[in-house]
Amino acid sequence: MTKKNWNRREFIVSSALTASAVTVPRFAWARAPGEGRLVVIILRGALDGLAAVPPYGDPHYANARGVLALDKPGTTGGVLRLDATFGLHPALGFLHECYHAQQLTVVHAVSTAYRERSHFDGQDVLENGLRRPHEINSGWLNRALDSLSGAATRDAGIALGNNVPLMMRGPARVAAWSPSRLSDVDDDTLQRLADLYADDPVLSRRLADALANDAIATDASADRERVGKREQLAATLQAAAKFLVRREGPRVAVLETRGWDTHANQGADSGQLAQRLRVLDAALREFRFALQEVWEHTAVLLVTEFGRTVAVNGTRGTDHGTGAAAFLAGGAVRGGRTIADWPGLGPKALYQGRDLTPTLDLRAVLKGVLAEQLGVSANVLEREVFTDSRPVAPLRDLIRV
Repeated sequence: MTKKNWNRREFIVSSALTASAVTVPRFAWARAPGEGRLVVIILRGALDGLAAVPPYGDPHYANARGVLALDKPGTTGGVLRLDATFGLHPALGFLHECYHAQQLTVVHAVSTAYRERSHFDGQDVLENGLRRPHEINSGWLNRALDSLSGAATRDAGIALGNNVPLMMRGPARVAAWSPSRLSDVDDDTLQRLADLYADDPVLSRRLADALANDAIATDASADRERVGKREQLAATLQAAAKFLVRREGPRVAVLETRGWDTHANQGADSGQLAQRLRVLDAALREFRFALQEVWEHTAVLLVTEFGRTVAVNGTRGTDHGTGAAAFLAGGAVRGGRTIADWPGLGPKALYQGRDLTPTLDLRAVLKGVLAEQLGVSANVLEREVFTDSRPVAPLRDLIRV
């Protein structure tokens, strides 16, 4: 048996079991018209938005950030200039190219409605789309996909990774792909599974779907046991691309990357955060090329649960904060701009005297993207997706329509 077959068989079984575990038979398949693609990348651990998008033009920036402050544009290791106020971390070269190609919009001083400092609760609010954690056991993106169910014959969404995030759980039935570590499965076992599921329309469909998904993702998942942590995001994005480029494939993909909780030795232009940003940027570059012409119809949204403190802590890192940065990249994006009602970094401007003050509800971004990229109606956004967000108006003109 070849290594390729070994990988294929472990994927088939894990996909069939995983997909059946995260869906409920009575749910309808999520459908949507149109060709726009949406990819959501959850940056778990709270990305330091002031490091990723340094406001180098703020007169308080250098003093407020101390050893974490980056030099001005044009210097070695300095900020990649966006405008007179904002730049990108020097590790984000591809995103900088996207910005100047008008394919990246940066949103700063943004946050969910959450104002505490728990990763678990913050991520729950980020994914459930409401004001408080644990208010509901479904996610805003799944509810949006459910509203688009119709006559189409393809899965509208897919979750890639070891777990299906809350964002993708709910009434809409979505596909799942995971780089499983299950042991080898031979032909006889696969046939027994097929026979076992034959009389069950749900499980037999899930096994068939797993076989089809395997044919799509085999190349991206081959030799996965050799993929190190730095390559996992790139490998997952490559798998996502293989699904999204198919005309009959899903329109929406969700994945996550961890390790953004930089309490100690964060670094400035180099160090652990710089390395993570570099890996993220390289993975996005590879993803763009893997999508080929589909990139022109794609929007990639990168979000995190909250920001980090403005000042460096005693271990040369940052602690849990509030205001953060988000990114919207892709050929479908009306980019080349930074959206920020900038509050400033002066001592009196900080939230609770320590954090970047949020001036924009992240749901304004999410509403705008869902409306313009997927065609979710304003009524559905208010009544079904973000049910307690009536005062939050969607941002407009985020997507090239």
